[in-house]
Amino acid sequence: MTAKIDILAIGEPMVEFNEDRSGPTPLYRPGHGGDTSNAIIAAARQGARTAYFTHLGDDAFGRQFLDLWDQEHVDRTHVKLAQGQRTGVYFVTHGPDGHEFSYYRAGSAASLVTSQDLPKGLVESAEILHVSGISQAISVSACDMVFEAMARAETAGRVISYDTNLRLRLWQLERARAIIHAAASKSTILLPGLDDARQLTGLESADAICDFYLALGPSLVALTMGKDGTLVATREARRHIPARVVKAVDTTGAGDTFDGAFLAEWVKTRDAFAAAHFANAAAALSTQGYGAVAPIPRRAVVESFMAN
Repeated sequence: MTAKIDILAIGEPMVEFNEDRSGPTPLYRPGHGGDTSNAIIAAARQGARTAYFTHLGDDAFGRQFLDLWDQEHVDRTHVKLAQGQRTGVYFVTHGPDGHEFSYYRAGSAASLVTSQDLPKGLVESAEILHVSGISQAISVSACDMVFEAMARAETAGRVISYDTNLRLRLWQLERARAIIHAAASKSTILLPGLDDARQLTGLESADAICDFYLALGPSLVALTMGKDGTLVATREARRHIPARVVKAVDTTGAGDTFDGAFLAEWVKTRDAFAAAHFANAAAALSTQGYGAVAPIPRRAVVESFMAN
């Protein structure tokens, strides 16, 4: 089957209320979040053909997401508004130690999705399946559904992208480690963050972490390290890609922007190192505004930033 779209993402979108301290009184500005939804929007803004699958509450917040994906040209044909269920919400506050998240997601529509809800043929229609540790942490049924999606992608010969995205508020470290390692072993492209990877692997150095993950099975690891850039490793080569320096005001969703931009550029070039250069630039630009989605740059802006 020929892929009809470049990237399909699966997970939990969440409504965001992000604290803005730019004025005399802090305000909570509404927006949209959820790691894989952020990533798929970032990919769409870079010109990739994209789609998303989840369940949302049949509420105002759920319908807002449908409108958002329509605006961003993300195919949401298979997204279901589940009657009597609700869409998850989170708040972001900012302080001297960075941003802090407060989640209200227990029992959300996305967490109640099962393997039986995964539409037939959807995974096979995409060149890349993108999922994350959060996609699996929200419930046992969602975890099983992600593994089912990965199995379908593997059978169809598709690329599987996985962001480890560890959230210890959602599950215990030992369970997270077991599930995430198992998912990493089934992935083609692995997108871990350094802090999470240190907790998951027990290793400190970036090179050792990349060695560990490559041994599990992925053919490509792009380890993001914040201000220290990204270490991209394959079995044939490895290269450190420096971060882009900007004046950041909010890093919410920067890693998700990296994921989406990386995958969009990889689809275009098949060059992991070029994709990391591009994604570092996109992620840096995304920190110059508040919220997860609003500051995600479009391709023309990223290319102009890189040129200058």
